[in-house]
Amino acid sequence: MKQDEKLARIGQTIEGFYAQKVVSADLIEAILYSVNAGGKRIRPLLLLELLEGLGLELTEAHFQVAAALEMIHTGSLIHDDLPAMDDDDYRRGRLTSHKKFGEAMAILAGDSLFLDSYALIAEAALPSQIKVNLIAELSLAAGTFGMVGGQVLDMQGEGKDISLAELQNIHANKTGKLLTYPFIAAGLIAEVGESQQEKLKVIGQLLGLAFQVRDDILDITANFEDLGKTPQKDVAAEKATYPAIWGLDGAKRFFEKQIEETEHLLAELEAELAFSGAAIRKIIESLKLNDERKSRCSSL
Repeated sequence: MKQDEKLARIGQTIEGFYAQKVVSADLIEAILYSVNAGGKRIRPLLLLELLEGLGLELTEAHFQVAAALEMIHTGSLIHDDLPAMDDDDYRRGRLTSHKKFGEAMAILAGDSLFLDSYALIAEAALPSQIKVNLIAELSLAAGTFGMVGGQVLDMQGEGKDISLAELQNIHANKTGKLLTYPFIAAGLIAEVGESQQEKLKVIGQLLGLAFQVRDDILDITANFEDLGKTPQKDVAAEKATYPAIWGLDGAKRFFEKQIEETEHLLAELEAELAFSGAAIRKIIESLKLNDERKSRCSSL
């Protein structure tokens, strides 16, 4: 299946879920406003490409898991933009949810996306134990022990001189775990061996760190048209970033190292399994930092 078809199916799956009996049309309007705001949908796309790379033919259940992951990510962006958090007026080139619908509705839209994602996985035609494992892993990646916990550490670190180890802990949780989830989920769905499951997890962790370093770099080097959101927000908030610790060139070298390690492990996995990493490499290639690709750096 072509990539644009996968992206379309992800959106259709989310819209289909919200086409059920409507309690509040205004709430669904706010939810879909952010869901359909654009973005590369890297996380669900990684999951689908991994499943195909592992030899599975994509089913509606796979799209439901992928859509659930995108719902969690979208909810996190709505909340991240709120005045109490990063306080941003724009996301993906248009007004943020709270600017469009008000703070209360934005908070509730984010809440819905967080909670509805688990119902969508529960509805999927997959073995019960696999669904339980998928839901548990998504909760751990998104909640207290993942994204939300990392966000707390990130806010507490503003204006402080934190160490590299502390910065890495922030981003391993705030950004990394939700980006690692597609690799964990693909291994669970495909029922790969324990050693291959661990290797998939490490690949996801490396790629998640690379994404965060890239985001830090682009916050400094890209403009509003490229990012679709306000640039240099991290600098204004006095957040610890990789360029702040290593300098811009050092951060770029670290990013390149993470990408190289990711590609090396992909090759190892291909040698161990009936697995093709070509589609994953294509995604990685699109994220590399060079002059030809800077114009494609819209929000992940």
